[in-house]
Amino acid sequence: MTRKFEGQELVLATQNKGKLKELKALLAKKGLDIDVKTTGDFPELESPEETEDNLLGNALIKAKYVSEKTGKVVISDDSGLCIDALDNAPGVYSADWAETENGRDFNMAMNKVKELLKMSDNKKANFTTCLVLCWPDGHYETVEGKVFGEIVFPPRGTGGFGYDPIFQPDGFDITFGEMAVEEKNKLSHRANALELMLDKCF
Repeated sequence: MTRKFEGQELVLATQNKGKLKELKALLAKKGLDIDVKTTGDFPELESPEETEDNLLGNALIKAKYVSEKTGKVVISDDSGLCIDALDNAPGVYSADWAETENGRDFNMAMNKVKELLKMSDNKKANFTTCLVLCWPDGHYETVEGKVFGEIVFPPRGTGGFGYDPIFQPDGFDITFGEMAVEEKNKLSHRANALELMLDKCF
């Protein structure tokens, strides 16, 4: 039995202002007056170690941890780029591929993708977001959002983040990196997952 969210306050397990803005816009569009906080509003919170080998597992770790520590209902996501010819890699390790001693370098990560795909004609890929809504008693609901497309080189555009400049969604001749934020948010994997969760639980 799907549990419905009936509170007035929700915590988004991120400090990413873009994600917060996106969620608030979708809530407003559906006429939902909910106060959304982020983990940045709880300075005592640490970041739990994400030890699972799949997106849903890591989203669940974050959601359960934040809900347990704050006593509030929490929404959390984990996202990744899944490339068909690489057995859906980098997937859950999308951010790890960009890790360096000085922070994340997604140009390096995109070059790694280019090298690994050199011998393959199959450039199909998808961005996937697993979203978890978790209550303090441990109950949780999950959804998965996807957007399909293909990998293109050289990278195009300076918008978005991560692998956006090499991902061209189906039906478009521009990459996520070349899209205006509003346009990308209409069809992105995260927007897709948020819509599904709102329809399911709100």
